[in-house]
Amino acid sequence: MNNCGNDDKKTYMKHKWRFKYKFNTCFSEELCFWKNNIYEKLQCDNGHLACSLCCPQLSNKCPSCASPIGQNRCRGTESVLELVYVKCPNTNLGCTKCIAYWKESTHVKECTFSQCSCPALDCDYTGSYKQIYTHFRSHNDNKSEPFYCGYPVDVQMNIASDKMLVLREILENRLFALQCFDEPQGLYVTVTCIAPDAPEVGKFRYCLDYSMSMDGHTLKYESPDVKKVLEVSSQIPQDNYMFVPRCLLRGELLKMKIDIRREVRAGS
Repeated sequence: MNNCGNDDKKTYMKHKWRFKYKFNTCFSEELCFWKNNIYEKLQCDNGHLACSLCCPQLSNKCPSCASPIGQNRCRGTESVLELVYVKCPNTNLGCTKCIAYWKESTHVKECTFSQCSCPALDCDYTGSYKQIYTHFRSHNDNKSEPFYCGYPVDVQMNIASDKMLVLREILENRLFALQCFDEPQGLYVTVTCIAPDAPEVGKFRYCLDYSMSMDGHTLKYESPDVKKVLEVSSQIPQDNYMFVPRCLLRGELLKMKIDIRREVRAGS
């Protein structure tokens, strides 16, 4: 739904901040409450609220009165929150959508107007995924590896000094980050696309081939999906990565073949 024409939704929008203030007095973590409304709202014997996600962290004790928090849901609060609609945080950037408040964080990840961060380590520029591509090409093109989707390319990284290699897709105008995380047990290698998870960006998958020895033996990893991010993370990936045991590494120079392909929808 792209507008907030419903009278009930207008009424709840009008009183949004009053609701927020009232609920805030019962919660120790405003951000958690307002960004995770998919979780059940539980209450203590005195009627104070807490979301089910936070209860274990609170040792199931009410942050307002320390009474035990049981499994009694406050369905009235849940119903109210489902009716609260807000404008996208990117309204000033051009997005005209109104979304349910509890879906705001999900929408931001998918909104084409969401701001992405330049992957260059010494740059704090932000912009849309299209602006990021133009900016990076203008200022850091010598630090990237150009390629075409569907055509494998040979890349190499010094794992002692290079933590990331930016891959610039020429036809699609997309930026991808190839990252290596050097840990005691081995090397984690992953690929992400610097863009919101919007349909117009497209879906991609990738394949990594690492030559383990001169006799042609290789370690191969195929990922069914390239994760899209607004900002490149410095955290070790929890999924969608290739792991190279340290015993299979050949010095500090990591040579691989990478193949990034666009997913083709059935029937297209």
